[in-house]
Amino acid sequence: MSSVIQVTLPHTSYNIITSPNSLGNVGRHLTSLKLGQKILVISNPDIFDYYGETVINSLNEAGFKVFSHLIPAGETYKTLESISQVYDIALKHRLERTSTLLALGGGVIGDMTGFAAATWLRGINFVQVPTSLLAMVDASIGGKTGVNHPQGKNLIGAFYQPRLVFIDPMVLKTLPVREFRAGMAEVIKYGVIWNPNLFNQLEAQKKLDSLDNINLEILQEIIEQSCQAKVDVVNQDEKEAGLRAILNYGHTIGHAIESLTGYSQINHGEAVALGMVAAGKIAVKLGMWTEEMAQRQENLLKKSALPVSLDNHLNLENIIETLQLDKKVKGGKVRFILPTKIGKVEIKAEIPSEVIITVLEEMKRT
Repeated sequence: MSSVIQVTLPHTSYNIITSPNSLGNVGRHLTSLKLGQKILVISNPDIFDYYGETVINSLNEAGFKVFSHLIPAGETYKTLESISQVYDIALKHRLERTSTLLALGGGVIGDMTGFAAATWLRGINFVQVPTSLLAMVDASIGGKTGVNHPQGKNLIGAFYQPRLVFIDPMVLKTLPVREFRAGMAEVIKYGVIWNPNLFNQLEAQKKLDSLDNINLEILQEIIEQSCQAKVDVVNQDEKEAGLRAILNYGHTIGHAIESLTGYSQINHGEAVALGMVAAGKIAVKLGMWTEEMAQRQENLLKKSALPVSLDNHLNLENIIETLQLDKKVKGGKVRFILPTKIGKVEIKAEIPSEVIITVLEEMKRT
């Protein structure tokens, strides 16, 4: 059964459509948006092998002239060099301001496609068709686009909203189990920062570590509640002037870990899970949260087979140093999102380094 969530912003509005077993209908949904004729589909080889033909056939049947370009999978390809290749293809096919870039893939493809759309001809149409759980509930919504710099994640980017987000949860059946778990980290995040009912619903599930352990009805409900949580926040603060910063819960230390491991040893969701554990422990040490709440969060992460302890080889001083390069630093002070209860967090800027170090030491594997 399909559902529609509307994102309503001062300068743009768009729908998030969740519709199981309906990837072949994406072209029909785009016809009502009055787009130009040309659509360039950006994907990676694995996803394109599974779903490229379905999407392209759907777009062709809807009357669009379709081209495609593939970028190898992984954060290591989330670079300006990859964006330059997209520009070359856009120029080759003479994409115009009425043309569209369609992202078919996970968060990396979505971020890059959005950034290319934001910057080609000063902005062309952009559509998200996310194929990973993480992209469905987080990366595809809200208009954050960008690429990585060697010294930091997403340091180069722009706010640029899509014209449509089209989610078919059934494409998750081909998602590697590790990537499914990565998406669950973001789902749990929404429970902690915004929606206690979602948190309780997740606690009620026996396992959250694979698609096989969650029925379709519950999966769709989890996706919709997560999307709604992000929409609620973005509708109030599109460009992270204040409230939207809470969506970075777990991301401060998480991004530092990703950067230090070269975006290859640990995926985004695993890094966010570790960042959430760290933020929870920091909040406990500062008297903002209880040990019981921190343990409930940790139990959900374990139920999703996500990491809750740090590799012994990680240099803690390097993590502290990398935090200073985070794009969320303000006035030289690292901002942390810290929980106060299930469903509520606060933004704190002055966290003593010794508290962070102590927490990271506690998180090291014994």
